[in-house]
Amino acid sequence: MLHRRSFTVAATLGAAASIAVPLWVRAQAKLEKPKISIAVGGKAAFYYLPLTISEQLGYFKAEGLEVEISDFAGGARALQAVVGGSADVCSGAYEHTINLQAKNQVFQAFVLQGRAPQIAIGVSTKNMAGYAGIADLKGKKIGVSAPGSSTNMVANLVLSRGGLKASDVSFIGVGVAAGALTALRSGQIDAISNTDPVMTMLEQKGDVKIISDTRTLKGTQEVFGGPMPAACLYAPAEFVHKHPNTCQALANAIVHGLKWLQTAGPGDIIKTVPETYLLGDRALYLASFDKVREAIATDGIVPAEGPKTALAAIASFDPTVKADKIDLAKTYTNDFARRAKERFKA
Repeated sequence: MLHRRSFTVAATLGAAASIAVPLWVRAQAKLEKPKISIAVGGKAAFYYLPLTISEQLGYFKAEGLEVEISDFAGGARALQAVVGGSADVCSGAYEHTINLQAKNQVFQAFVLQGRAPQIAIGVSTKNMAGYAGIADLKGKKIGVSAPGSSTNMVANLVLSRGGLKASDVSFIGVGVAAGALTALRSGQIDAISNTDPVMTMLEQKGDVKIISDTRTLKGTQEVFGGPMPAACLYAPAEFVHKHPNTCQALANAIVHGLKWLQTAGPGDIIKTVPETYLLGDRALYLASFDKVREAIATDGIVPAEGPKTALAAIASFDPTVKADKIDLAKTYTNDFARRAKERFKA
């Protein structure tokens, strides 16, 4: 009898302890898929800095995740890896979820890394010294991270507002690192749409004249007419539905990284990112970081007006995307980011 009673008390205490344990701790112990592969298009770019920080500081491991990150030349290539099944989750631009839905594929963003695209467009001061306006780009070669990527999308938008179609220019994939610098400086391309640190490095050395800039919230408002969600983690909606604890762990790690970035100094960034990300120039790398700092998300939550801004922008130049046929509610969820924000709000 005593033995049975002891067991009952123990069970009761165990149940009470279980109730007292925060939900995220219990979820952590029941990850549906602890080994996760993430595809990213240009990991060295500041656009994906939160991903790198969360990886380098061990925040994914702290959530019980074993994350393998595969780096591709641009977001479109990274997306192909997820669509093809060789990666589970994409660290890429939010607008891809809209483009995919237009093709009857439902993907969902579940934690935001960037609240501005951080993409600038510049024309070569060597190849296009007499540049006067968008019309001058007709017939020219424009470097983008990879065709179909976010850098390509921003270029399409700027071209359309200047009266040109995407078919009026040639887009060439140059990546987001040293290859992009070389392509512009060697004259292989006439203009470039890219992220930092590449754009700041070209700008400060006088290699380009900036003609459009979304590295700041003000610049993003001018180009897009509203807040434009940028880098995020997104996956097939079915994956998010079947792996809620895993997606929560991923969101936790990213939001933890975003929180660290809010107070990190330049020296902290230099110590944390791989040396190769600096592209051989520490000072310019840090100057680039200062430019894009405000574009980094603060809490992982997609702003309410952001998806509408993205849809309006894409529909304005892409006839295959019909705004009235897109259900924006299916393209993102803030549930995971809200829980992560609550956990790290101290």
